[in-house]
Amino acid sequence: MQAQLRVPGQPIQPMLVTLPFGLFVCAALFDISVVAGAPDLFGEVGYWTLVAGLAAMALTVAVGLVDLWDEPSGPVRSSLVRFNLISTAMGGLFLLAGLIRTSGPTSLAGVPLLIVELVGLGVGVAGLRHGTALLRHVGEVAAADERGRRSDGLDALARH
Repeated sequence: MQAQLRVPGQPIQPMLVTLPFGLFVCAALFDISVVAGAPDLFGEVGYWTLVAGLAAMALTVAVGLVDLWDEPSGPVRSSLVRFNLISTAMGGLFLLAGLIRTSGPTSLAGVPLLIVELVGLGVGVAGLRHGTALLRHVGEVAAADERGRRSDGLDALARH
């Protein structure tokens, strides 16, 4: 994977997807607490946490598209496309959850909202698993490249 946006040795996007996922988990927990009888303030915090998660998801998808731009076709590119589609699907489900919240007279949580959020979290878990496998693959390729460079350097030293 030849990601344009990297932290030392690793692409950013598979790691960045954990931020919106964590915010979506928190939003779902706040909404579950409202359905269980918590004060309405928890619903408002859940709503704004969902909005923050959507903003973070937009950033994550944008970074993913930048990484996808220069990736040559092959198994890594198809894996990146799949990861971006899963991440976008999770963001789309939470966008739907936000629209459900704003369509009613109040922005409090309800059962249909919780169902959409739980499905979104299920999609997010699949995305995180796929992103973890992608990071492992990138780490293995980077380690193999490093071993190849070291052996080339040692061979060059031995020749002199």
